[in-house]
Parts: sequence; C-alpha cells; structure tokens
Amino acid sequence: MSKQEITLTPVATGGCCAPISDAALGEAGAVEGAAVFKALADPIRLRLFSMITSAGDEICVCDLTPQFEVSGPTISHHLKVLRAAGLVDCERRGTWVYYWPVPEKLRWVAGLLAVPESAPSR
Repeated sequence: MSKQEITLTPVATGGCCAPISDAALGEAGAVEGAAVFKALADPIRLRLFSMITSAGDEICVCDLTPQFEVSGPTISHHLKVLRAAGLVDCERRGTWVYYWPVPEKLRWVAGLLAVPESAPSR
C-alpha cells in the first residue's frame, strides 16, 4: 500500500441541495480509503483499533491479546492488516510489540466522516 496522501477533489454542484463536504474523493483516494474501511470492517480489528486509539500514547500487544477469545497469532494477523492499511504502527521492544495510532490517518478518517455545522438537516 502506498504512503501517498489521500486528497479530496472539488466537485461542481448544481443540484438543489448544498453539499455536505467541500470535496469528493478522487480515484486514488477512494482506492486507498477503501483499504482503510476494509481493514476496519472486521469486528476484531475494529475493537483492536479502538483499544489502540483509546490507550493514550501506545499499548503493548500483551495488553491487547487477553481481551479476545482468539489465539495470539490471530491477533497478530489482525494487527498486521491494520498496519498495512496505515492505521497503526508498532515497535518491538524485547519480547513485546507496542502499537500506536497513526495521527495522519486518524485525521483523514475523521475529516471524511465529519459533518460540518452548516450541513443541511433532514
């Protein structure tokens, strides 16, 4: 997966309603974004991601694994998928591996899902 930045492309509006966002994803951004959402589409990975992002600075895999009723290798696989999507990064320290969220990817996901205050309500 590339490490290129996901950019939004302005969209011309001519419809009757004001757009919710200022720009739509371009083709490359949509492909990379789909990989992010695919990684988060699994319940175990979504929980892992939530635990990592809510841990503060970082969290050890030794604190993640006991929270699930699956094997350590299965947790490692799910963490690898989250890393491949660019959502988390890690560092090995002795026996353990520590994980933390990637701030740029968090901002991108938050920006894509944010609804501006000026968005029309239905």
